[in-house]
Order: sequence, then structure tokens, then C-alpha cells
Amino acid sequence: MGDYSGAPVSVAVPDSVADLPTADFFDFESLLSVQEQRKLNELRAFLASEIAPYAGQWWEKAEFPEHILPKLAALRLSAPAQRGYTHLFAGLVIAEMTRVDTSIATFFMVHHDLFVESLYDFGSDSQQDRYLDDASNLRATGAFALTEPDHGSDVAGGMETTARRIERPDSDGGDYWVINGAKRWIGNGTFCDYMLVWAKDTAGGAVRAFIVDASLPGVSRSRIENKIALRTVQNANIVFEDVEVAEADRFAGISSFADTNHLLRGSRIMVAWQAVGQQLAAFDVARQYAVERLQFGKPLAKFQLIQQHLVDMLGNAVASMGMMVRIAQLQEDIFTDAQGTRHGGADMAQVALAKAYCSARMRETVALGRSILGGNGIVTDYRIAKIFADAEAIFTYEGSYEINSLIVGRAVTGVSAIT
Repeated sequence: MGDYSGAPVSVAVPDSVADLPTADFFDFESLLSVQEQRKLNELRAFLASEIAPYAGQWWEKAEFPEHILPKLAALRLSAPAQRGYTHLFAGLVIAEMTRVDTSIATFFMVHHDLFVESLYDFGSDSQQDRYLDDASNLRATGAFALTEPDHGSDVAGGMETTARRIERPDSDGGDYWVINGAKRWIGNGTFCDYMLVWAKDTAGGAVRAFIVDASLPGVSRSRIENKIALRTVQNANIVFEDVEVAEADRFAGISSFADTNHLLRGSRIMVAWQAVGQQLAAFDVARQYAVERLQFGKPLAKFQLIQQHLVDMLGNAVASMGMMVRIAQLQEDIFTDAQGTRHGGADMAQVALAKAYCSARMRETVALGRSILGGNGIVTDYRIAKIFADAEAIFTYEGSYEINSLIVGRAVTGVSAIT
């Protein structure tokens, strides 16, 4: 944690921060099965040995560590709910990854919770046969290309990327689509093998989705530079110029933008879990610093205002985790009727409230943590500066605080302030 100065003092301090209560102050983790607790500890061991010592270097250099993908795949945590784990476990996986490195958690979430989940939910048998095994085991990486240069929150109605269907005789290889347009802020976009690309059908305006091989002619990608958050994540600008995609690579299960709600609801839940993980990380760092750092001849933790900051941080983290535990319980209640219609689960307004609330508490928590570290809180030698910066991305993506608030406002008043 750094080189601390000050004379030894005869005050009672714990032998180790490890002897103190964890940030999971209400022990929500005990709700997991024994098997899930063991798996979570396996993940923690991986993160401690393979990610934590290097995450700061990757972030500083804005480099993505592709060499860790085989080891990450070996954990067999791709789309945990599809593997029979609970939604609570899936959420805690994202929180624990974020607790160590928000960028790695974001990569995992984009690839597994958006691209891989899309294959499970909307892919045809043929598409699953061709793509799912490689994607689940990180032999192939995916991205989710929805946001556009001029359309973020309003992309549902303002999408400019187009797809035009070209019919031709089967002897010539079958129908195909021609995609034109641009996407922005696409995580994993610079190096992914495949992208789930959303485009508006020129015949009628319905939104379609396509699995696009990133090496196809007409696809150009460039990295977004000069970010102050999630620097390890390779966000890209992507341009499509007359890109030809086979009809076999169109998601047959998606016929309108409304079909994205299931995916976006799921990813929004995971981003809210990231907001939990950021708070756990901030508390870990700030509490250790407060216990070990000496000022005025005693540990910072001895000062009343520092203790108040830590208690406020802990309260925010516990409240956010409690909300997300309830969301996970609601997710377990989903069922599909004989007609194939989904019922139950957390609705979009509940998820929007969770994302808005948890990200707002996260912003407070990381700011308090940064304050506890004083001047050391603004240099990347200490983890809190990176945590503080990465929090800004979480506050914005998967629906900004304002947009999510308006979704909840519409639900509780019956009146939309968005459109």
C-alpha cells in the first residue's frame, strides 16, 4: 500500500485487515450453495494470482491481456445460469471480477452475457452448432454492436445502420444481406472474431440482428483512444461498407428492437452488479489504507471522520448488494409457458431502479474512498484512483442514471418523460 511515515504508537490495531469483517457485512454470500461458494473461491484465487498483480499495468498501457483467455475459459464460468448456477452466483461472479479489475469484468460481461447469451436465446440450432462451443470456451471472442456514433439512449428509434436483403437462386449460395453504417463504443471491438450487429431492415424498418465475421471485406475497426476509464477494454469505432452477410447468419429469433429487451435487461443487471463490485473494491482499499496509514502519530482509522466515511461506504455497498440479491431472486422466478412466452422475473423498471440506485451509491462510495487516501488517491500507484475513474463508465453505460430514472418514473406515474 505504500511507504508510510510516522512514529510507532501504542494504539490497538488489528494484526491484519484479513481479521476484520468483510465488505459483505450481512453475509449475502452464505445464500449460495456450498458448490457455488467453492467455485467463487476458485475464481477469487484466479483473480488474485492472474489479474490483481497486473491489472494496473494493463490499465496504464491500455492493453488487453489476450493471453489470459485460455485460463479464464478453464474456470468454466461462461454464462453461469446456462450451466445451472443461480442468478445470485452469476451476479457475484461479475461483482468479484469487478472488485479486482473492472475492465476484465466488462470484457467477460460483453462476451458472455451479451454475445454468448444471444446465441443461447436467439440463435438457431445451426448457429449454436457453429458458434456456441468456441464462444463459450473463449476460442472465439464476440462483441455486441448496438450503439452508434449519433445514437446511444435513442438508438431504438434512431438507428441508422441498415441491412438490405438480396435474393438470389439457391444455386448461387442463397439469400444474403448487405450492411452499411457505423457503430461506436463497441467493447472487444478491436480484436473480436464475431460481432452481433444490429441494423434496420430497409424493407419495412424492422430491426434485425446478424452474426458478422469481423474479418469480412468492408468491416473496418479503430480503437477509441484517450479514455479515462476502462482503459484495458478495447472499445472500437466500427464502419460497415457494403458488408455481405449470409441469411444463415441472421438471428431468426429477433424480429424487432423489442427483442433486445431481454438481453439488455440481463446486461443492465450485470452492470448493477459491477456497481456493487466497485464499492467492495473501494471499501477494501480505503479500509486497509485507513488501518495502516499513520498521521498525527496514529492510524487514520483512529479518527472519527474517517470511521464515518468507512461506515457510509459500507452502508452503500450493503444496501446495493441487498437490492441486487432481491433482483437475483426475481430472476429465478422466470418460467416459459406452452406458447413459449416468458413470465415472471425482474421487469425493466425494477432493473432500471437497481442500476440507477447502485451506480449512484457507487459514485458516493468511490469518492469517499478516494478522499480517505488524500493525495495518494489521485495517483495510479494506489488502486483507488483506477477504481474512481472506472466508476464513471459504470455510471453511464447500459443506460445512464438519468435514462434509468426516467424508466422508473414512467413505471410509477404511468407517464413517459422520454417520448
